Amino acid sequence: MPAVPPHPVPAGPLGVRWHAYELEPLQAGAVDAAHLRARSRRRTGAIKAALLDARLVAGVGNIYACESLYVARVDPRTPAAKQGCETCHGPGSLHIEDPVNVKPLNFKTAAPADANAVCVTCHNRGEHALWEGSQHESRDLSCTTCHSVHSFKSETKQLIKPTQRELCVQCHRDKIAKLDRSGHMPVREGKMECTSCHNVHGAANAKLLNAGGSTFEFCVTCHAEKRGPTLWEHAPVTENCLTCHDPHGSNNERMLVAKQPFLCQRCHVTSRHPPTVYEGYLENNSTNANKIYGRSCVVCHQQIHGSNAPSGKAFLR
Repeated sequence: MPAVPPHPVPAGPLGVRWHAYELEPLQAGAVDAAHLRARSRRRTGAIKAALLDARLVAGVGNIYACESLYVARVDPRTPAAKQGCETCHGPGSLHIEDPVNVKPLNFKTAAPADANAVCVTCHNRGEHALWEGSQHESRDLSCTTCHSVHSFKSETKQLIKPTQRELCVQCHRDKIAKLDRSGHMPVREGKMECTSCHNVHGAANAKLLNAGGSTFEFCVTCHAEKRGPTLWEHAPVTENCLTCHDPHGSNNERMLVAKQPFLCQRCHVTSRHPPTVYEGYLENNSTNANKIYGRSCVVCHQQIHGSNAPSGKAFLR
């Protein structure tokens, strides 16, 4: 392709000459990384504004500037777009003056504490407010363990994997495996994500849950009908939903941790009903023993999460 001649320098009113336009992008060998580095050195301001400035590169319009930023994975709304690469990697001028001894911060090789210290200068509010001291931070995970600024794969949150499920399975294999059981949260169907329940950047609740001060308080943010208060409360319900349910998945109905009546008999071992199915004497000598065959405790005790009926002490229907 033949070289494109540069724009002539226009003359303004009274013969005053304006700033000369810079090189055309199509000029053979004229515009390269070295040229842009030299022209933008020690320059401050927004990246997009610099690209649109004809004194840096001539002929770049709004569309081309946006496309260039998209290819470079630079969002004009981020601090990096206003302050450039130095926002995260440190002052480039020091590296240029002493390229041997002064290196830009490399997030791939930097210690987790050093990498995180850069990220929290901006990401220190909202869902990131409790990052310091959180479970993930205390285990020396860095922000780049899950996120990538320049080569992310997900549509949102700049994750290094296409989905949260693919990302979290790298560590939480047991939890992700439970999602393949017959009873599970609709994560694999795409209706929920791990962050639907957990704030991975830190939370005041147990298990990094998003809201509340206990597992029960968090679960009732969706399952409001179980909130209560009720006249007759079932203690395991208000203490911890995980006593009976496995929220990540179970092969039992209602995501129970065990089948009934075995689940209930973990606590109710000295009640009016058969204390355990392995007690042969009661099976052979009591009419109550028939309650353990092909039946469930909630066939009768339907209001197991609590009852407001005056006669609901036994949580009967």
